[in-house]
Amino acid sequence: MELQNRVAIVTGASGGIGSATARELAEAGTRLVLAYHHGGERAEALAAEIRARGGECTVAQADVSTKEGAGILAKTAVEAYGGIDILVNNAGVTRDGLFLRMKEEDWDQVIDTNLKSVFLCSQAASKYLMRSAYGRIINIGSVVGLTGNAGQANYVAAKAGLVGLTKTLARELAARKVTVNVIAPGYITTRMTESIAPELSEKMAEQIPLGRLGQPGDVAALIRFLAGDRASYITGQVLQVDGGLVM
Repeated sequence: MELQNRVAIVTGASGGIGSATARELAEAGTRLVLAYHHGGERAEALAAEIRARGGECTVAQADVSTKEGAGILAKTAVEAYGGIDILVNNAGVTRDGLFLRMKEEDWDQVIDTNLKSVFLCSQAASKYLMRSAYGRIINIGSVVGLTGNAGQANYVAAKAGLVGLTKTLARELAARKVTVNVIAPGYITTRMTESIAPELSEKMAEQIPLGRLGQPGDVAALIRFLAGDRASYITGQVLQVDGGLVM
């Protein structure tokens, strides 16, 4: 229970990495705000599971790509638990397509959800994080933000921008003992990747030195570490969870 009574917001909590993260942080003793935009039934089921195991959590619906939505999450955490110690910016979407054919609305939606939301949620939470003398911001990026990927100009741009935003926030907030890091997962088995044909998944696994696709728990375990005391001297870093795919 290394995070006993710490307060954490997890965006995109109804997704694979989000729900695995919520379970890890609950096991470590945090009091959780599970944020979702779509997938309310999954979020409520996750909350019921955590409570059944003795954890504390509340569920909040919000569009984190808007200032209003980000404010709702900060307000929910403060009203329910008195502050904010940890923010996990995990919300994300994909709208893939070749660059020359990509619609402007697909570009905007991915940038707003995957990058703008991190700016807004971090801004809304920062005054409470700075007061805690402990604050942690953990952003979920992607290895494609480091390498590029055909057919994902919008997603790659958002994840690459997240690296720069993370490093800037790490510099600005360091004086208040707030650490800011970004995790760059590789191929992780989630609902977002379920539509990939089995033969393509096999080809992906062949490219990975460890020989398998990642699981949400592989990412969640690192989030739990970064949220804890033992990671207090780590900030402004990009940490890859990719089985050795990008070296």
